[in-house]
Amino acid sequence: MTVRIVTDSAADLPADLAASRGIEVVPLTVRFGSESYVSGVELGPEEFWTKLSETHEAPATAAPSAGDFQKTFEKLIGDGATGIVAVLLSSKLSATYQSAAVAAKEIVGTPVEVFDSLAVSGSTGLLALHAADRADAGASPAEIVSELEALRPRMHLYGVIDTLEYLRLGGRIGGAQALLGTMLKMKPVIGLHDGAVEPVGRVRTRAKALEHLAGLVAERKGAIEKLVVLNGAATDVDQLVGLLADVVSVSPSDVWTLGPIVGTHAGPGVIGVAFIASS
Repeated sequence: MTVRIVTDSAADLPADLAASRGIEVVPLTVRFGSESYVSGVELGPEEFWTKLSETHEAPATAAPSAGDFQKTFEKLIGDGATGIVAVLLSSKLSATYQSAAVAAKEIVGTPVEVFDSLAVSGSTGLLALHAADRADAGASPAEIVSELEALRPRMHLYGVIDTLEYLRLGGRIGGAQALLGTMLKMKPVIGLHDGAVEPVGRVRTRAKALEHLAGLVAERKGAIEKLVVLNGAATDVDQLVGLLADVVSVSPSDVWTLGPIVGTHAGPGVIGVAFIASS
């Protein structure tokens, strides 16, 4: 059986890594005013951050259509796939999962499993990479999804953002809404819980926020199976990597650039970690 893995551009998988692992990426769309761009195709991560710094208008994002997913599934089947697993960003943050689920119902004769990661960015990306590992080992779509369901509770995603404004404007602020009005001269630390954004802490300086982030990782010292650092036009990535050094080794390939979709809702300067813990 040849099982192919699909994810979306909000997973922030580096393009070369996705290509080397045979992971197909279905892009979301980002819009600046009247101009729309296909994420990762017409507007890459670096170009997005440059454009965001040059505009005063907050961008917006849109999920792929069911037709986009159906075309992708049919293309993979035409290329020889005998099974497909789509690992997608949280259904509580986007309609992407719902679009893929509708498309999967249109595919006859080939098993297509659509998995809600209840995550975003590096967390979804790491789950997609695990799915690719299992597909390479010969696991069936159903077996892969069963493993992903067991792995999902062990995924952790934390980030530091400079402002809650982008989350508020994009309607993804979730439980972090409670921090609005209290964030003057404060740096919010956020995470994902059950697929939605939740506050984790707030500190007065960026340096303290990075220490808090590293501390959240340190709580899992000895239990971290895989970790990536997520960089959204942050100038202090090396500082965070240094703070993590006593807990986990971070190679240059473990630093992923946040793309247009997550960047739209997190804003410039966002920095984070995504990791799988053994417990």
